[in-house]
Amino acid sequence: MTVDTLQTQQQLIVRQRVRLMVNQYEVHAVAPDGSEAGVLAFAQQKRMAFKEQVTLYTDDTKTTPVLGFQARQVLDLGATYDVTDAAGSPIGLFRKNFKESLLRSTWHLEQPGYGEMIGRETNLPVAILRRFVEALSWLPYHFDFVLNGRPAFSVVKKWGLRDKYVVTIHDPQLDRRLVAAMSVALDALQSR
Repeated sequence: MTVDTLQTQQQLIVRQRVRLMVNQYEVHAVAPDGSEAGVLAFAQQKRMAFKEQVTLYTDDTKTTPVLGFQARQVLDLGATYDVTDAAGSPIGLFRKNFKESLLRSTWHLEQPGYGEMIGRETNLPVAILRRFVEALSWLPYHFDFVLNGRPAFSVVKKWGLRDKYVVTIHDPQLDRRLVAAMSVALDALQSR
């Protein structure tokens, strides 16, 4: 994958791979018929790390990094995550709003020079069920990210044995690397 290819996408599919000691994700392009196309990025997160860090690579050989995100602090309740490109230059940041997320998960996402996007779960009853009934934590969810009241992008978790997310980018000015990072984070960090 090249960054240029990623930046042209209007939709992405993020799929979690099931592994024992790590969380792994594939970010796919979407074919015109809505099916998964080629892999755009491969992400890996170590489980039980003291300071969260996820790196996205061009593929699962993990030889060429594309971007990554890392928590600024060890304590995770309201941690801010810096998103950087392969050279370590900032792309943006995101953070979970701990207080608002007690009932409905709420994330703040910033792209430099662009403003703050706010992403919330759209279905309050599902959000509450997922929090308070552990056996229902698998329920699909839908996040809408808005910027100044207009849609920026959405992430929809689909039904299935493995976690699968359909990401739709509404705002053509969004950096797709930031969108891909936030989409992976919604799975990797959501239950924290």
